[in-house]
Amino acid sequence: MGKITFYEDRGFQGRSYPCSSDCPNLQIYFSRCNSIRVDSGCWMLYEYPNYQGHQYFLRRGEYPNYQQWMGLNDSVRSCHLIPQVSHSGTYRMKIYEREEFRGQMTEVTDDCLSLQDRFHLNEIHSLNVLEGCWVLYELPSYRGRQYLLRPGEYRRYLDWGAMNAKVGSFRRAMDSY
Repeated sequence: MGKITFYEDRGFQGRSYPCSSDCPNLQIYFSRCNSIRVDSGCWMLYEYPNYQGHQYFLRRGEYPNYQQWMGLNDSVRSCHLIPQVSHSGTYRMKIYEREEFRGQMTEVTDDCLSLQDRFHLNEIHSLNVLEGCWVLYELPSYRGRQYLLRPGEYRRYLDWGAMNAKVGSFRRAMDSY
């Protein structure tokens, strides 16, 4: 179970809307979103209705303005509660340097602040999420475009919604670190 509250104005002011489940169209509840409080769970927010557009990963905490969640503007139009699918508490993912699970393979079980520094890679062309949900970031230090990955096979970067194979960092979708 998760709980997130959206506020129209910065600093948790203005009209608010509490939410505890997936919502494909938030624009019926508020016109803009400038601050958010996450009481529980991990959430993926989307710039447009029906889980489209830029994605923003949020975990428990307070976000007094949209820059705090790396938002490009005050547009949050849908949200998804990320299931805690790893019953064993483990997270495992295999990353590959080429499409179709070819080339160098590395199995990871924890967060990576910089793909270049840790694995000497700038790109991931395919991956297999074995356990848990993960968030990929386009840039190091958990910045840039974000992509939610559920357990399953991703044979090419288009499968996770990216325009290219550039990956700078990734982290486990966990409530706390």
